[in-house]
Amino acid sequence: MSTGTGDAPYSAVAFSDVPGWSDDDHAAAFSAFRASCAALAGQVAKKSVAPSWAAALGTVCTAALALTTPVDRTQARGFFETHFLVRSLGDVGGGTRGLLTAYYEPIVAARRHPAPGFQVPLHRRPKDLVNLVDEADRAGASAALSHARKSPAGLVPFPTRQQIDEGALGGLDLEIFYVADEVERFFLQVQGSGVIELADGTHIRVTYDGKNGHPYTSVGRYMIDSGLMGADQMSLQSMARWLRADPARGRHAIWQNKSYVFFRELQQSASGPIGVLGVPLTPLRSLAVDPAYHALGLPIFVDAPKIVHVTGKPFRQLMISQDVGSAIKGAERGDIYAGSGPVAGAIAGVTKHAGRFFVLVPKTDDSPAARP
Repeated sequence: MSTGTGDAPYSAVAFSDVPGWSDDDHAAAFSAFRASCAALAGQVAKKSVAPSWAAALGTVCTAALALTTPVDRTQARGFFETHFLVRSLGDVGGGTRGLLTAYYEPIVAARRHPAPGFQVPLHRRPKDLVNLVDEADRAGASAALSHARKSPAGLVPFPTRQQIDEGALGGLDLEIFYVADEVERFFLQVQGSGVIELADGTHIRVTYDGKNGHPYTSVGRYMIDSGLMGADQMSLQSMARWLRADPARGRHAIWQNKSYVFFRELQQSASGPIGVLGVPLTPLRSLAVDPAYHALGLPIFVDAPKIVHVTGKPFRQLMISQDVGSAIKGAERGDIYAGSGPVAGAIAGVTKHAGRFFVLVPKTDDSPAARP
């Protein structure tokens, strides 16, 4: 059984086979799952959700939303075990073969207008930008364009990152903030959202609002493959230092990623960055996945025993698939949302570890456990 539209060979296992299942704080995962349920009502018809599960997923969400009193850890665990079955990719004893990274919400100093030390613009979405695929499926566009520019001659490729830096968007009044340098902007674009800190201390959240459509290229991978930095030296922090040490060299490296992200401001009431489902992300409970393999909104238990720098022990906990990313491709490829600010950034910067997925799928009328 596949969890999405991909062909991953998932097999049934018991909850008792999931390493660390009984030790997790299921109430925290339930809270994140419940937050997605209202949004899921508009998502279940999309191709990223297996059609045969649409009704079952809606039923589970109805049950979750009907619980108006606080749910403790024991009750939450019971809820998941009652309404879901577990699927593993490969045998339980097969070891860790997937890849887990992490992302975060940076806090970035910026100005509304160009000022000394703040000359690099963030851009809002251009009016002539057209989606060629659903935003949830942009990672699957691969070498094809995910967005294009509407022109009198039809749809044409949007300018690349280098072309934008060289003035392709000049005079269009798309600038919304100005940050310190290209590196600051690049990392904000890679994370997909952030908190803008103005000179008077005001904080404003910005979030992804489309991209120029060109495929994402890992600048870190380019640096390693070109012999500019060893794989054992690579982290977000070391990469930033290298890019800033020689601005011209750094700019050339950043231009290897032709993809360019546009932003929009969020309402002040937003409690966190917004994932692709349209709900605020929850630190260490929201997971970006490849929707070609995993239905958005489904709970996924992550078993990554070598990730010990996050919680001080092997990372084994239930997360909710609430986001996607251009670099997140594959059945056991996930990006853990680590939270906001420098502490979360330090976690994200060094997280690149093996891991396994145990996917929770809603029971249906023809599920073995549902039949008398």
